[in-house]
Amino acid sequence: MIGKKVKQLRMEQGLTLTELADKAGVAKSYLSSIEREVQSNPSIHFLEKISAVLGVPLETFIHNQPIPQPQEQLDEGWLSLVREAMDSGISKEEFAEFLEYNKWRNRHKRPEN
Repeated sequence: MIGKKVKQLRMEQGLTLTELADKAGVAKSYLSSIEREVQSNPSIHFLEKISAVLGVPLETFIHNQPIPQPQEQLDEGWLSLVREAMDSGISKEEFAEFLEYNKWRNRHKRPEN
């Protein structure tokens, strides 16, 4: 089940096996074995990497949840920010890296006294 979801999401996003493996920092051969369901019990760490690149919650794989579908269109403010980022030359990879850093920072914030 997990392998089929990974493959479906990867293909929907137009990524090759090599591209997903490289972006997630995982072995292409291991990713392939997951997708072909030769390996059926990937680690949480592996799934975290894959879900971050594919832009889906980890729960999509763990709890066999349906793949989330966009619920609404971006408002003009978000569209403006995306256009500005694109115009400034930020790549998708750089933007994804920033988002991952921000998630990490939020998880490691010290509680305020």
